[in-house]
Amino acid sequence: MSSENIHILLVEDEDPHAELIKRAFEDYEDEFRLHRVRSLSEARIWINQNQPRLIIADWRLPDGESLELLPNHLDPLATPIILMTSYGNERIAVEALKSGALDYVVKSPESLLDMPHLARKALDQWTVRADRIHMQEALSESETHFRLLAENASDMITRIKVTGKMFYISPACKSILGYTSEEMIGYSCFQYIHPEDMLMIKNILRQYSKNHTYTVTHRSLHKDGSYIWLETSARAILDDETQNIIEIQATSRNITERKKAEEALKNAHDQLREAYERTIEGWVRALDLRDKETEGHTQRVTEITMRVAKQLGFTEEELSHLKRGALLHDMGKIGIPDEILQKAGPLTETEWERMRQHPIHAYNMLSPIAYLNPALDIPFYHHERWDGSGYPHGLKGENIPLAARLFAIVDVWDALRSDRPYRKEMPRTEVIDYLRKNAGILFDPKLVDIFLHFVKENNI
Repeated sequence: MSSENIHILLVEDEDPHAELIKRAFEDYEDEFRLHRVRSLSEARIWINQNQPRLIIADWRLPDGESLELLPNHLDPLATPIILMTSYGNERIAVEALKSGALDYVVKSPESLLDMPHLARKALDQWTVRADRIHMQEALSESETHFRLLAENASDMITRIKVTGKMFYISPACKSILGYTSEEMIGYSCFQYIHPEDMLMIKNILRQYSKNHTYTVTHRSLHKDGSYIWLETSARAILDDETQNIIEIQATSRNITERKKAEEALKNAHDQLREAYERTIEGWVRALDLRDKETEGHTQRVTEITMRVAKQLGFTEEELSHLKRGALLHDMGKIGIPDEILQKAGPLTETEWERMRQHPIHAYNMLSPIAYLNPALDIPFYHHERWDGSGYPHGLKGENIPLAARLFAIVDVWDALRSDRPYRKEMPRTEVIDYLRKNAGILFDPKLVDIFLHFVKENNI
């Protein structure tokens, strides 16, 4: 067995469960090395001595709860943990994930035997998190370094004729652009400006007014042939009698490091957003795997809702939130038992009471995630109805958020046009009649007209 194997600590006091997990890892001996302990006290000792890459721990142990092993905000890169329980519920899952666990697994023969794949997924997620944290730390250090340089550096001062020729440059140009003052005086400032920034600079020069200072960022040619970023503040000096510009005075400082930091921060933000989007897609795939009868429904209603929303004039930012909300509209069903969610026949009133809780489940699960707050309208309100007969709040008319009103129509359209365990799909004409009949009752009548026009135009 290679010393390069990934060390995993299994904290499990029940022998049958431990044996299943050990058996699962037997086929992955070239990748993982598994060590088992039976209690928190044994786990602490082993962790201090061996520093595992991943911990798989039962929630409840003879001497406490394995939540004690989770990382905290003071140590965000502590060993990642997958928590297991013999009895799953939403509260425990949310508590575990909010507390820092990478995954939450309800024990079953299938999930325990799938543990190597869950471990690999968890380690990949941890790598992304660690890279993000390291990048943020590096950005912070870079920003601090930049501020130190800026506070101690001298700005370059330039006096420029209206023709663009420089007739005075301070000695700081040597440290900023690599040229001596003598090498630049008499030459046009434009020959040192990046061609792509030239038009912006010339437009500003045409608009100069008295006692007004303009600050711009632009690229300037360094003596070594590279371009660096400058932040330049300039003002026009006017002739007192004619009010014509007689010269331009400018101060410039090197902001190349800041620009690099901004670009790195943007890249980090883009990577973080991408990670969130992939996570949302994973949740949707997990729901599809759980309920095969509605597989593909989420993708269909999301696409149609986005297309109609574009026609309604939603902004790009609003469309982004709308897409996330549509993808997550049934997220709360993760808290609904299989015997209700997958029941082949009609639900009893008691079962409906449970089913009507899924928007609240979705809100409770998603609202702690600030990134998803603007997308909550659809998961939380898409079962509200125009006449106030919906749930969970009984909102009426335009008190229901627009995104939820639109999505409710699309959701019902796709549901009725699809097979379900308890009925066959309805013909297109019957679904159209149903929407028209319930416009102003269950659905926003204006949005029904818009949607049915969309259906006709696109032959859906």
